[in-house]
Amino acid sequence: MAAVAHLVLTPTAAAHAGVHPFGPYGTPRRRLNERTLYVDGRGRGDHVTVQGAVDATPDGAEGGWTLVIAAGVYRETVLVGRGKTGLAFVGATGRARDVQIVYGNAAGTAKPGGGTYGTSGSATVTVQADGFTGLHVTFANDWLRGDHPEITATQAVAAKVMGDRSVFEGCRFLGHQDTLYADTVSLAEFARQYYRYCYVEGDVDFVFGRGTAVFDRCELRMLWRDVSFTPYGYVFAPSTAAANPHGFLAVRCAIGGEAAIGSYGLARPWRPSSDLTAVPMLTVRETWLGDAINPIAPYVDMSSGYHWQDARFGEYRNFGPGAEVPLPENRPQLTPEQAAERTARTHLGDWRPSATPARAVS
Repeated sequence: MAAVAHLVLTPTAAAHAGVHPFGPYGTPRRRLNERTLYVDGRGRGDHVTVQGAVDATPDGAEGGWTLVIAAGVYRETVLVGRGKTGLAFVGATGRARDVQIVYGNAAGTAKPGGGTYGTSGSATVTVQADGFTGLHVTFANDWLRGDHPEITATQAVAAKVMGDRSVFEGCRFLGHQDTLYADTVSLAEFARQYYRYCYVEGDVDFVFGRGTAVFDRCELRMLWRDVSFTPYGYVFAPSTAAANPHGFLAVRCAIGGEAAIGSYGLARPWRPSSDLTAVPMLTVRETWLGDAINPIAPYVDMSSGYHWQDARFGEYRNFGPGAEVPLPENRPQLTPEQAAERTARTHLGDWRPSATPARAVS
C-alpha cells in the first residue's frame, strides 16, 4: 500500500479570483465591531500574518478580540499568550481547508540558538489563553520522518491548547506523531476544551495531554505507516492528573482511516516525567471504530511499571468492526450508571461552549 499524502496546502481558487476575502465577516473599513482585526497574506487586511494580528491585540481585553483570517496558507508559528483572553480565530470562508496555519518543526529539530525544540516547542500554534475559539481553521505540522532520518525525536505538534474554556468547531488538526496536544498551563490547573465537528489525523499518540477535552462528533483518522511492526500507533495518550475527575471524552465520533486491519491501538496511558502520579482517563462512547483498531488489545502499557488497567479507561455502546469485544477483560465497558458520569456535561461543568461568531450586518 502506498503512503497517502495527508496535507493539501493549497487555498481555494476563489481566494485568488477577486472574491471578497473576508466573506460575511465585514471588512477593514466596515468591521464587525471595534475588536475585529483582519488577516490576509495578500495585504488586503490589517495584518499579513496571524502572529502579527495576535500581537496587535491588547492583553486582558474584556470580551476578547476576533481575528478574521482570509483564505491562504500562513506558514508561521503562532503563540497566543495567557493575556489574550477570549481571542478567536475565524476562517473567513467557512471551510477549514481554505485557511491553513502550518509549520514544520519536530521535537528533535535544531533551534537556531542551540538545543532542540522538544515536543511542546515543536507546536505550530500554542494557545495559553483562556476562552480561545477556533472556527473553520486548519492547524498543521507538515514535518515528515522520511525527510529527516537523522532526527529520532519525531513528535511534531500541530496545536498545543492549554487554556480553560477553549472551543474549536469545524477545525482540522493535521500531523503525524503528537498532532493535538490537549494540555493545561500547569499541573494544578484543569483546562476544559471542547472540539465539535473537528477532524484530527495522525499516527502515534496523536491526541494526547492532561487536559479535560471533549470530542463531540469529530473524525479521528489513523494514517497509514510504512513500518514492519504493530501497533503502527495509538489514537489517544491521555496524561490526566490524579486530582482531575475528568480526562478525555470522545462521544459520537468516527475513528477510522486507511491503516491496516488491527494495526492501531485505541489508547495507552501516558505518565510524563513531570507527573509520575498521573492517572490517565479516557472514555470513548457511542463512537464508530474502524477495523484498524485492534479489538483484542486496544489498550497497551506505555510507561515502565504502569499498566493500562490502572488508568481510567472505559467504553460505552461503541460500534463498528473495531468495537468488537472478543476479550472483555481487555475492553472495560461502562455500565449505564457509570456512563452517566462520563458525559460532555460532567466534563465541562458550568461552561456551555459556543463557537458562533457575529457576522456583518447586510
